[in-house]
Amino acid sequence: MSQNSADLPWKVRLFTSLISFTFKVMIRRSDGSLNRLLLNFLDYKTSPSPDKPIDGVTTTDFTIDEDRNLWFRLYNPVFRTSTTDNEVNIPVIFYFHGSGFVCMAANSKLFDDLCYRLARLLPAVIISVNYRLAPEHRYPCQYEDGFDVIKFIDISYLEVLPNHANLKHSFVAGDSAGGNLAHHMALKASKYELSNIKLNGVIAIQPFFGGEERTGSEIKLSRDPIVPMDTTDWMWRSFLPEGSNRDHQVSNVFGPNSVDISELEFPAVLVIIGGLDPLQDWQKRYCEGLKKSGKEVYLVEYDNAFHSFYLFPCVPEFSLFIKEVKDFMQKQMSR
Repeated sequence: MSQNSADLPWKVRLFTSLISFTFKVMIRRSDGSLNRLLLNFLDYKTSPSPDKPIDGVTTTDFTIDEDRNLWFRLYNPVFRTSTTDNEVNIPVIFYFHGSGFVCMAANSKLFDDLCYRLARLLPAVIISVNYRLAPEHRYPCQYEDGFDVIKFIDISYLEVLPNHANLKHSFVAGDSAGGNLAHHMALKASKYELSNIKLNGVIAIQPFFGGEERTGSEIKLSRDPIVPMDTTDWMWRSFLPEGSNRDHQVSNVFGPNSVDISELEFPAVLVIIGGLDPLQDWQKRYCEGLKKSGKEVYLVEYDNAFHSFYLFPCVPEFSLFIKEVKDFMQKQMSR
């Protein structure tokens, strides 16, 4: 079975096929390096809109460290003058984009559009983090960048967040590699004393985990157009420290080299899985590992969802996904 087994709009089929061809043929070099110049040319970037709302959301970019190109884009839902108590006290989501730690940015149009939708539909203030990319910057750069943004907001929130943002109702979220980052941000936060941020939950959307073992879904869907096995292997090689394998503790989080989280105050986790995603077996193992560690975890699976379905609001699973995220957040915030 492959993504083509799903009943997808032709535009989605065409787009994913083009992504697959472009990445494997034009961007990934035979020597394992990346054609960053071409990738940046093809990756359309958007500009912030701080003064004029787009679909009811304004966006502003904030730079933390120019040397690292570390910045974030803040998505702020704009409410009418007559607001309810819920609307003036909305959650904050620290969001981490996907693309295997090697591609895209917080202002890439695909992820910019997604964050606009999340900000408007949930609603929530979204902080989309622009972290450094591999292979130029390997682990742990991405994790350092992500947590530096969280620490910056914890201290400087009055300077950047709107009045209706409630840091006591904060979440870390991400898709694919960003889902991996979200888990590790929660892990760092559980060992660090934040002053103003309270993490209520982790939203892991088809998170990118792996290991040396070949799982059934990886083998069965090895020719998937978005995350085929040879591509994910290359991404791990590009991202992990030199000499490491896929059983590194950041990729195989409950594998032979994993960190014991059973004694940590780890927030509840929502894991979104697709039945046409080659990574689904690793995602299910992630859920099992959380449960064995005594953590609260909710698994939602869409049988016909391919990897990155959440980027396409035209697919039927998108509206279901938004409802699941909203319900999870409301449940955690009500405690």
